[in-house]
Amino acid sequence: MALALDRIYLGDCLALLPQIPDASIDLVVTDPPFAIDFKARKANYNRKATRVLDGYQEVSAEEYYDFSVRWLREVYRCLKESGSIYVVSGWTHLREILNALHEVGFHLLNHIIWKYQFGVFTRRRFVTSHYHILLGVKNLKKYKFNKIEHYPEDVWIINREYWTGKVKTPTKLPERLVEKMILYSSDPGDVVLDPFLGSGTVAVVAKKLNRRYIGIEIVPEYYELALKRLQQVTQPLFSSVTPADS
Repeated sequence: MALALDRIYLGDCLALLPQIPDASIDLVVTDPPFAIDFKARKANYNRKATRVLDGYQEVSAEEYYDFSVRWLREVYRCLKESGSIYVVSGWTHLREILNALHEVGFHLLNHIIWKYQFGVFTRRRFVTSHYHILLGVKNLKKYKFNKIEHYPEDVWIINREYWTGKVKTPTKLPERLVEKMILYSSDPGDVVLDPFLGSGTVAVVAKKLNRRYIGIEIVPEYYELALKRLQQVTQPLFSSVTPADS
């Protein structure tokens, strides 16, 4: 049975992605595990442990490339010929993601740098205060690209969001960051997929921007948080992205 649109699902994406029909998705935006033994409960980002949901599931470094190829192959299958994918990655296993994208057949269109306002304090190396966002397309002649900014650069300076006093997941993409990806590479009514949904930001922003969505999340606590956030979105909103944004 095919996964229904405008719903999120609790489960392993490797088990659920095969239930999405071939060539039915317009855009994938996702932030997969980084394979860096992330300690979700530590106060690395000035979070109080009592407000950080437990259950973060990591993939081992030894399995990371095979895991990446497996989920990317499924995503490639269910994307339309005009489809695109944005993958958020740290630098530690960026090579594996790049190689996996190439192996399954994606064409790398851009390597975007997301610069945020702070990183984890270090003593003997530079502080990391950016993530990589890889934009891949299935067909170089058919992909969508809405030029929502006059001069769209590949460095995006967007601050992390502070959820003061709110329960949160240990990693969360800012809505403004996800909004840019969705606006650039999809149109209203298109279907947006996130196989690693986390706190639900991709589905929430897709709903706000009048896109259809499918989300998959393996951690029950994150799934429940995403479900609550989606229920609070009552109507589509206008975009906050302006030509002055970088």
